[in-house]
Amino acid sequence: MCTRILWNTTDVAVLAARTMDWPDSTAPVLTVLPRGMERRGGEVAGTSVVGEVGAMWTSRYGSVVTTMYGVGTADGVNEHGLAAHLLYLADTNFGDRDESRPGVHAGLWPQYLLDNAATVTEALALMAGVQVVMMEAEGHKATVHLALEDATGDSAIIEYLDGERFIHHDRDHIVLTNEPPYAEQRRLLAEQDFSAPSDTTPLAGNVDPVARFQRAAYFTGLLPPPSSERQAVAGVLAVARNVSIPFGAPYEGFGLYNTEYRTVVDLTNRRYFFELSTSPNVVWIDLDNLDFAPGRPTLLLDPDDIILSGEISASLTPGPAPF
Repeated sequence: MCTRILWNTTDVAVLAARTMDWPDSTAPVLTVLPRGMERRGGEVAGTSVVGEVGAMWTSRYGSVVTTMYGVGTADGVNEHGLAAHLLYLADTNFGDRDESRPGVHAGLWPQYLLDNAATVTEALALMAGVQVVMMEAEGHKATVHLALEDATGDSAIIEYLDGERFIHHDRDHIVLTNEPPYAEQRRLLAEQDFSAPSDTTPLAGNVDPVARFQRAAYFTGLLPPPSSERQAVAGVLAVARNVSIPFGAPYEGFGLYNTEYRTVVDLTNRRYFFELSTSPNVVWIDLDNLDFAPGRPTLLLDPDDIILSGEISASLTPGPAPF
């Protein structure tokens, strides 16, 4: 059901990790999208899902993203250091469609912001001009909320509840899971006493989102200051692995939601790390090795390959834009 962890208190780098927990494969593809791409934010496979008024734009910034079902962006970072992560939230309600506002379907919500904003503040300003609209893919409705962070360490959580948008904007918003909505998660966390951490500190150990939220917050707060980017990535990835869902672990009411993959975004050094749960290797893309100039091809890579290891920008190949 997904967890996002932001580590923005080190002198080495600003990093964010996420897990993708889902009942089936999301068909992830690592995708490089250049600047200057024209998008229709209301369409899935050429069919409008937002009515007659779909948002249209030309991307200002290039990005590296992980796509989901080939119809949207689940996770990614743009060349200016803004990152976005979609996570499940069953309580999501985007409200009735308002045809006076351009619509962006939920699967392209993060891509709209990555294409057009360089910072969290810019991304939040853009939200006033569009309406996020529900869509469905592979039998799943996109009941989601969104986590954003940028290279300064700024952070925001955006949720739609009962048709109303709620924005939590502050560097302090570092952990996000699923149920209940974010404000309630924070309230529940405040009830825990983590003032004297030890090996006997009681922590919820199951896979439900409240337990994962508390473990992620607890262990992120205990991470030792890293002396290098390598240590920093390893630290935040260790927390992501701690809150990952093992194969076969039950989730009441939803069946099995194994962790399919984990990502780490290094917003300072412009690297995007990816770890598929069924592959033994962590791979990454160094954004400095990419050309995001308008007119450059979309580059794709299926990460389901046990031969892949290390920096993989040379393994990316041109292909059709997924959306």
